[in-house]
Amino acid sequence: MPRYPLRKLDPAAEATTLYQEWLDEIRTALERGDDRWELCRRTLTGIFYPHLADVDPSTLPLSARAALAQMDARNVTLEPEYYAEVDQEQFYARKPLLWMWQMFDRSPLGGNVHLGVLFRRTLAPFLFKRVGRNFKCFHFVEFSYGYNMEVGDDVVVHRNVLLDDRGGIELGNGVSISDFANIYSHTHSIVDQVDVSNLKTVIDDGVRITYHATVLAGTHVGKDAMVGAMAVATKDVRPYHVNVGIPAKSVRVKPNAPPEAYKLTLRRGDEPEAPAGGVAGEG
Repeated sequence: MPRYPLRKLDPAAEATTLYQEWLDEIRTALERGDDRWELCRRTLTGIFYPHLADVDPSTLPLSARAALAQMDARNVTLEPEYYAEVDQEQFYARKPLLWMWQMFDRSPLGGNVHLGVLFRRTLAPFLFKRVGRNFKCFHFVEFSYGYNMEVGDDVVVHRNVLLDDRGGIELGNGVSISDFANIYSHTHSIVDQVDVSNLKTVIDDGVRITYHATVLAGTHVGKDAMVGAMAVATKDVRPYHVNVGIPAKSVRVKPNAPPEAYKLTLRRGDEPEAPAGGVAGEG
C-alpha cells in the first residue's frame, strides 16, 4: 500500500505569530495562577462578543444579556458535575477550562486545525491528570472530568470523540483515536440505572481505535492492537490483535507482531484467521 505522510502546513507568518502570542498569554496566566473563572470569561467574551467587553450588561436586551452570561462558566452547568461521585474540588478547578475548551470549538476559531491543536495542547496540562509531549487533538472532542485522564506522548485524538474519564482513562504513547469513537469508563446496572460502576479503561502504547468504534468501561486494549471501524470492544483486546464486530472479536494478528503475540495469547474458540501459507500474524 502507498504511504501518505501528512503534509506540513502553516498559516501566514503574521497569523502564526498572532496565534502564538495569544496562546502564550493564556499559558502565562495559567502558570501564574490567575483566576481561571475570569480568564475564561475574558477569553470567551473576546472571541464571541469583543464589542460588548466594556458594555454595562444592564443596558442590553435580555437575549443579549443571556448570551453574554454564557461567557462566564459560573453561569452554566455541565453534565459531569451532576454525577454523585464527582470530586468537586478537582472538577471546579477545571470547570472554567472545560468550558473554554468546549466553547472554543463552537467559535469561529475552532475549525482552524493549526490554532485548535495548539489551543487544546495549551489547556491539556492544566486539565488532565497527566499529558505527554506532542498531544494532538482535533475539534469537538469532549471528556467528563479531565482529572481522570492520563495521556502519553504523541497521542492523536481526531474529531468528535468522546473520552468518558468518569472512572479513569489511560492512553499510552502513540495512541490514535479516529473520528466519532467513544471510550467509556463507567457502566450502569441493567436493573437499576443509578447503580453505576466506575472502571478504569486502559489503551496501551501504539493502539488504534478506528472510526466510530466503542470501547466499554474497564476494557484493556493491549499494545499495538486495533479496534476496527464500528466495533464494540466489550472485553480485553490482546496485544497486536485486530478486533472487529459487535461484540468485537479477534480476526487476525498484525503482520508486524512478534511470534508470541499469536502463540501465547491464543484462546480456544477465538482464533484469528491464519493467512495462506502460515499462521496468523506471519508474512
